[in-house]
Amino acid sequence: MSAPDLSFEKAWYAQGARWIAGVDEVGRGPLSGPVMAAAVVLDLESIPLGLNDSKQVSPKRRAALVKALIDVAQIGVGSASVEEIDAVNIRQATFLAMRRAIADLPHRPDAALIDGRDVPKGLPCPAQAIIKGDGKSLSIAAASIVAKQARDALMIQLAAEFPGYGWDRNMGYPTKEHREALTRLGISPHHRRSFKPVHNILYQEK
Repeated sequence: MSAPDLSFEKAWYAQGARWIAGVDEVGRGPLSGPVMAAAVVLDLESIPLGLNDSKQVSPKRRAALVKALIDVAQIGVGSASVEEIDAVNIRQATFLAMRRAIADLPHRPDAALIDGRDVPKGLPCPAQAIIKGDGKSLSIAAASIVAKQARDALMIQLAAEFPGYGWDRNMGYPTKEHREALTRLGISPHHRRSFKPVHNILYQEK
């Protein structure tokens, strides 16, 4: 598999764009916790080595890369809560988190590279959707690492407040451990009630 590069960014630079944000989300699939997104504008003069799709990077390396990015890149982070996910659905909540991440950047970008097949509505700049973009664009790879690090840290914090679900290990994803804990402990305030395994338990309780 080829590593992400700056091909997409360079195409936008050629059109006169100066600040190009890579945007990615994490947490569409879990049963609990928010969906989070990050937007990262890289400085082409100082790009940390080893940027890749966050799924390809070890937790230790990810933490080091985030530390490096904070020093050299513009970073914005946004999230959509469990309540928002249940109210508008996970797809729209993901777009909401992405809009918030871009709004959180210190400067409005000239263009955004979005991981996925759709561009969220209401962005403050032109944008391009790139399927599997975290493996193709260095800016999106950087965003995937920042988003993953931010959400994992939050889930570890929530695991301490709501022990038993194993969120510090499964990050809210529907592992066997998590599903069994749901049946045993019931639903926490951080569970997505619109997601089927959670919804089914609520339905049974009624």
